[in-house]
Amino acid sequence: MFRFFRSAIFALVTVALGTTAAQAGTKKDIVDTAVSAGSFSTLVSAVKAAGLVNALKGDGPFTVFAPTDAAFAKLPAGTIEDLLKPENKSKLAAILTYHVVSGKVMQADIQSKITDVKTLQGQTLSVDAMTDTVTVGAATLVASDVEATNSVIHVIDTVILPN
Repeated sequence: MFRFFRSAIFALVTVALGTTAAQAGTKKDIVDTAVSAGSFSTLVSAVKAAGLVNALKGDGPFTVFAPTDAAFAKLPAGTIEDLLKPENKSKLAAILTYHVVSGKVMQADIQSKITDVKTLQGQTLSVDAMTDTVTVGAATLVASDVEATNSVIHVIDTVILPN
């Protein structure tokens, strides 16, 4: 039952992320993919406020654990607004780069494993793919292996915070 539910979520999210367009030959980088999806407006705003747009449009490859708008909405009231202030740019950048790994890590690469991956922020992030429910830190993977020109995107349901 969970596999069916997860497959259904994956199908909805990948269509929202523009995978159909990518298959038609109009692949986009991670930033453009997130913009066109419509469910990552908070993430895109945060990437802009942190000054990370050019870095994430770079050659890569990157693996991005992308929190949805609903994931950001789970943060305590006022957190997002506070992080988007110019004086919190470095803190915001640290949180966002904690969601990015250098290299292209597909779900098949970690399937049936528990592993730590080093983030661009510098700390490691625990990934547990031993069961059908894959967790990344405190987040659950809701869609995986969405490819962009310079990255692979794994959609998560919670913003993960570094220690």
